[in-house]
Amino acid sequence: MSAQQPLALTIKDACTLSGVSRTTIYEAIKAGALVARKCGNRTLIRHDDLKSWIDGFPKLDTASAA
Repeated sequence: MSAQQPLALTIKDACTLSGVSRTTIYEAIKAGALVARKCGNRTLIRHDDLKSWIDGFPKLDTASAA
Protein backbone atom coordinates (compact mmCIF):
# COMPACT_ATOMS: atom_id res chain seq x y z
CA MET A 1 0.00 0.00 0.00
CA SER A 2 1.45 3.39 -0.99
CA ALA A 3 1.21 6.53 1.10
CA GLN A 4 -1.33 9.06 -0.15
CA GLN A 5 -0.30 12.63 -0.73
CA PRO A 6 -2.20 15.10 1.44
CA LEU A 7 -5.14 17.02 -0.03
CA ALA A 8 -3.95 20.26 1.57
CA LEU A 9 -0.66 21.68 2.77
CA THR A 10 0.23 24.16 5.46
CA ILE A 11 2.22 27.22 4.39
CA LYS A 12 5.37 25.62 5.80
CA ASP A 13 4.76 22.40 3.85
CA ALA A 14 3.94 24.35 0.67
CA CYS A 15 7.26 26.20 1.00
CA THR A 16 9.18 22.98 1.51
CA LEU A 17 7.47 21.18 -1.34
CA SER A 18 7.72 24.07 -3.83
CA GLY A 19 11.12 25.44 -2.82
CA VAL A 20 9.85 29.03 -2.55
CA SER A 21 9.83 31.31 0.48
CA ARG A 22 6.96 32.05 2.85
CA THR A 23 6.95 35.61 1.58
CA THR A 24 6.52 34.45 -2.02
CA ILE A 25 3.66 32.13 -1.01
CA TYR A 26 1.87 34.87 0.94
CA GLU A 27 2.39 37.42 -1.87
CA ALA A 28 0.89 34.96 -4.38
CA ILE A 29 -2.10 34.42 -2.09
CA LYS A 30 -2.58 38.16 -1.63
CA ALA A 31 -2.36 38.75 -5.40
CA GLY A 32 -4.94 36.02 -6.03
CA ALA A 33 -2.47 33.90 -8.00
CA LEU A 34 -2.52 31.10 -5.42
CA VAL A 35 -5.74 29.95 -3.76
CA ALA A 36 -5.63 29.37 -0.02
CA ARG A 37 -8.30 28.31 2.42
CA LYS A 38 -8.73 28.84 6.14
CA CYS A 39 -9.53 26.14 8.67
CA GLY A 40 -9.63 27.86 12.03
CA ASN A 41 -6.26 29.57 12.39
CA ARG A 42 -4.57 27.40 9.76
CA THR A 43 -4.01 28.54 6.21
CA LEU A 44 -4.17 25.60 3.85
CA ILE A 45 -3.30 25.26 0.19
CA ARG A 46 -4.69 22.39 -1.82
CA HIS A 47 -1.93 20.30 -3.37
CA ASP A 48 -3.55 20.72 -6.81
CA ASP A 49 -3.68 24.53 -6.40
CA LEU A 50 0.02 24.66 -5.52
CA LYS A 51 0.87 22.53 -8.54
CA SER A 52 -1.27 24.71 -10.85
CA TRP A 53 0.41 27.85 -9.52
CA ILE A 54 3.87 26.40 -10.15
CA ASP A 55 2.80 25.15 -13.59
CA GLY A 56 1.96 28.77 -14.41
CA PHE A 57 5.54 29.92 -13.92
CA PRO A 58 7.29 30.91 -17.16
CA LYS A 59 9.42 28.24 -18.75
CA LEU A 60 13.16 28.75 -18.90
CA ASP A 61 14.32 29.57 -22.42
CA THR A 62 17.31 27.26 -22.63
CA ALA A 63 18.40 28.69 -25.99
CA SER A 64 19.10 32.12 -24.51
CA ALA A 65 20.39 30.80 -21.18
CA ALA A 66 23.65 29.63 -22.73
